[in-house]
Amino acid sequence: MSTEIIINALSEEVRVALLENREVVEIYIDRRNEGSIVGNVYKGKVIKILPGMQAAFVDIGLDRAAFLYVSDAGADAEEYARMIEEEGVEGKLEFKATHYSIEDILQEGQEIMVQVSKEPLGTKGARITSYISLPGRCLVLMPTVDHIGISRRIKEGRERSRLREMVQSIKKPGMGFIIRTASEDVDHESLTADAEFLELLWQNIQNKRETVTAPALMYSELDLIFRTVRDLFTMKVDKLVIDSKTEYERIKEFIKLYLPDMLPRIELYEREEPIFESYRIEVEINKALNRKVWLKSGGYIVIDHAEALTVIDVNTGKFVGKRDPEETITQTNMEAVKEASYQLRLRNIGGIIIIDFIDMEKEKNKERVFNAMVEAFSEDRARTNIIRMSELGLIEMSRKRTRENLMRTLCEPCSYCSGRGYTKSAISICHEIFREIRKTAKSTKDKKVVVTTNQSVATLIFDEERQIIEELEKEYQKRIVIKGDTSLHIEEYDIITL
Repeated sequence: MSTEIIINALSEEVRVALLENREVVEIYIDRRNEGSIVGNVYKGKVIKILPGMQAAFVDIGLDRAAFLYVSDAGADAEEYARMIEEEGVEGKLEFKATHYSIEDILQEGQEIMVQVSKEPLGTKGARITSYISLPGRCLVLMPTVDHIGISRRIKEGRERSRLREMVQSIKKPGMGFIIRTASEDVDHESLTADAEFLELLWQNIQNKRETVTAPALMYSELDLIFRTVRDLFTMKVDKLVIDSKTEYERIKEFIKLYLPDMLPRIELYEREEPIFESYRIEVEINKALNRKVWLKSGGYIVIDHAEALTVIDVNTGKFVGKRDPEETITQTNMEAVKEASYQLRLRNIGGIIIIDFIDMEKEKNKERVFNAMVEAFSEDRARTNIIRMSELGLIEMSRKRTRENLMRTLCEPCSYCSGRGYTKSAISICHEIFREIRKTAKSTKDKKVVVTTNQSVATLIFDEERQIIEELEKEYQKRIVIKGDTSLHIEEYDIITL
């Protein structure tokens, strides 16, 4: 499988696309005024304890207070191992079970060191943890947890044992490391250098902690370009192409120092055509905002976002198959599995996800679809949990969410419909106005009722509902005047009497 990283670096924003077999599978966007804060380490101040939620609000210097659960505050370090490495780590940390309440651990006004584990999403503030992790090229340092974990993506048993033994020999007591996928086939010297750099970084953070007053930033994660080089630019990547001469030189300096063998894989894009258009990435980004996605067979899936979950509905569409309806449905579902997994990864959709497959009669076909789902998400960098298909043909799953999805990044709720996706119809507004006219006419002795409404509603009243107006005038012995105003929202109207 060919893998490429394409970087569009502009002064106002940086966009990164990961391509597998020329197909865009992941998109990252970092705007100059909206940079990611995941991974940043802060000295914060507890401003409110929430016993009912076993959580606390912590001021870390952002617009909204950050949210700290008791499990992230020191009561249950197993959560730490689950959150720190998006690649997935084998094994759990072993800790004595504790059942502290948030009041036992924190108090208002207390200053604590925390790290952002999830971006602020929507109206929610950032999620933070008191368990710090510092990612390097090959390792992730866990300065407060004595444990060694290893990425599940390193498959070969002998290599896993070799890496674990090397890290055990360089690990200091009381500290721990996660062995990242990029560590595969790396020598002892490189791992040692990575570990020493991370330990020095941690010492600098500790020193700074003693000199600053909360809230304060103590460590800032790398920018998107260098996070990409650190986390995505592995030996499995065939090339990295970037369209900025300045950033190209910065990357080369970094690679010369740490990964000289990878230097030939870095390319500077110098053609006139914009880089994302040349690689057809721009087209895929625009398609990723569509609600309906067509399948090759003629079927389609519909992706809808609710407040707390995403729902994907599978339909046969134009696909009618040949003879067996069960086979037609199963084929559509199998194709939908592939497309759904691709869209979730491309759009970076996380949280709770429900996929409504077309009903199948045979249990073996349901099992085929479930197994295909598990296989499709096996290479996903985000952690997923998939539950077997229910009797209603639903597969429920969760996908780890640490940043906004593509739609929330590129779009905002419609200002006209307030994000509902619909407005009341013109005829509904007409009938609403008629009801209000009746109420107003009964309660006043004035002889004239003036209605100002959206122009399209006024036109409908004049053209198709004129008879109703005449009946109301006759019934209440009042003159009714309808005025159209193009500046009014379709659901807005005003009624006065004269």
